[in-house]
Amino acid sequence: MSQLFKMAFRDLGRNKRRSFLSALAVTLGSTLLLFMAAVIRGEMSGAMQNSIRLQSGHLQIRAASYDESKDSLAWEDLIQDPDQVITQLKTLPQFRAATPRLLASGILTLGDQSKGMKVIGIDPGAEPNQVFREGVIAGDFLTADDREGILIGKPLADKFALQVGDQVNLLVNTSDGDVDEQRFTIRGVYSTNTPVYDENTVFMPLAKAQAITRAENHASLIFVMLQSQEQAEPVAAALASSNYQIKTWQQLNELTTQLEDFANAFMYMFYLIILGITATVVTNTLVMAVYERTREIGILSAIGMKGRRIMSQYLTEATLLATAGVIGGLIFGGLIIAYMSRVGFLLPTTSAYTGILMGERIYPTLAMSDAIGLTIAAYVITLLASLYPAVLAARMEPVEALHAQ
Repeated sequence: MSQLFKMAFRDLGRNKRRSFLSALAVTLGSTLLLFMAAVIRGEMSGAMQNSIRLQSGHLQIRAASYDESKDSLAWEDLIQDPDQVITQLKTLPQFRAATPRLLASGILTLGDQSKGMKVIGIDPGAEPNQVFREGVIAGDFLTADDREGILIGKPLADKFALQVGDQVNLLVNTSDGDVDEQRFTIRGVYSTNTPVYDENTVFMPLAKAQAITRAENHASLIFVMLQSQEQAEPVAAALASSNYQIKTWQQLNELTTQLEDFANAFMYMFYLIILGITATVVTNTLVMAVYERTREIGILSAIGMKGRRIMSQYLTEATLLATAGVIGGLIFGGLIIAYMSRVGFLLPTTSAYTGILMGERIYPTLAMSDAIGLTIAAYVITLLASLYPAVLAARMEPVEALHAQ
């Protein structure tokens, strides 16, 4: 075996430039594969975490008849006395925090401009709403007793040229099917770094939302955070009741999961293309080496070297090229991903999917499973690419090889 590696090193060193370029092709291919895998994982992971912390929580408790697509405010579709339900939740060992939220459809108007919004009534002091408090970039956060203030997102403020202290009209659906209109003052502007969410969501204190929608002591849902997201399914099973819907974060984010599956399927095709190009370069290098060393192969065959040993020699050369290329890919890919995972890169707002809470920046994340899988794939594809030149060399007839020019 050591003799094979010595001969392989010697043969690759005969044309250092060609061998270097072949290894470089594997390096670039591996680097690109690792980076793209990290981008997809970082993008989807970021979208899922945005949805959990802003929109879905680990669990949501709703009335049995509640229909999310309609934002129904009818009392029979809402949870009555949500604080009582939260008190019961606090007895669970997996419990971390919970808060009621009231969701309504609204239209914000300013002069001749208007925009459809989702109006959410929140408890300003609840822990799950801390993300919005920390996101305030101008003005102040809401207070529970505020009856005239709202919190708007930065993209909406920029679009309407709104500032803290400005007043806008807000039309909101009510529980009896009517529409109520009131003039509100902008108390603050927030940013969660999720443009799609920030542009389309207005917050007001829960008590005010209940008053303007005539929902009284009702909530659309209870937003629940657990100690870890893995606990969602067993807790949901334990809370199962005919009076409520218990939705886990997986159920509430099916669109994100489906998009991730689609993106992964698309990327597998992309991986095959990149690996195919890399394999072509390696195959070309070894085929040229076979033709350059035809007489040498004939001499080795004439003195008794078996075809399988000649084949092993070329497979060993391919292994060395693959090893150098994959190691280079892991180094360069790791360095690029490590840098980009800290600074990220901007995601154009126009590329955001409706219903998918993409952040302003993507932070690539490389999973160990991706690194191992892509490394093995690069090795396998490179070795498969070397089979043709290896078989070509092994099947040469000694007499014909000796007479080759």
